[in-house]
Amino acid sequence: KGSSPVAPVHIVNEESADKTNLGFIHAFVAAISVIIVSELGDKTFFIAAIMAMRYNRLTVLAGAMLALGLMTCLSVLFGYATTVIPRVYTYYVSTALFAIFGIRMLREGLKMSPDEGQEELEEVQAEIKKKDEELQRTKLLNGPGDVESGPGTTIPQKKWLHFISPIFVQAFTLTFLAEWGDRSQLTTIVLAAREDPYGVAVGGTVGHCLCTGLAVIGGRMIAQKISVRTVTIIGGIVFLAFAFSALFISPDSGF
Repeated sequence: KGSSPVAPVHIVNEESADKTNLGFIHAFVAAISVIIVSELGDKTFFIAAIMAMRYNRLTVLAGAMLALGLMTCLSVLFGYATTVIPRVYTYYVSTALFAIFGIRMLREGLKMSPDEGQEELEEVQAEIKKKDEELQRTKLLNGPGDVESGPGTTIPQKKWLHFISPIFVQAFTLTFLAEWGDRSQLTTIVLAAREDPYGVAVGGTVGHCLCTGLAVIGGRMIAQKISVRTVTIIGGIVFLAFAFSALFISPDSGF
């Protein structure tokens, strides 16, 4: 009789641990799938693809990923801040937003032409060209003083400039500004309001890594071959699937 009360404690602990693991996995899968269908063929994808053709790929990848990682963490914090509102409200509001996003993406995808995305690709090229011209003007105004500053400071400068170079700053700035207010940012905020925030943060970051890495490695060839229309339609279906799943999952189920 004395040992009987101990068993339920272990069972409760195991159930809560399983529930937490399921919540993390569900949030991770939801975040990574939504980010992939939102980012493939998006403006940030084109920025990484085009810049990687012109400059050092690792520098472009590092700048873009720092911007996307920072944006993901900020979005998760914004979403988590809404958890002060009763979960039942945030759950159904987020479900409604997923349904709206899904319907809108389906409508956009069905209206798109097969070669949709070429205009955005050209827009990004023009934007990067403009930044390049500004960078060249800055170099001409500053002159080569840093290079001639002496052998004692040249070596550490080269090491730092490999990571914190004008190209790194350009990749970071363009990606961050393009991502601000984008569909993937809004989706991350919505997900963090209803899912496990750690799972959303990790899944979102991994999703961005996959898309940006693909853009940097494949460059313009992948950017031109990706059908933005197909990705948009698939994205709409994925968003609607998450909205539809809310009909079978209770808001108090933990994920």
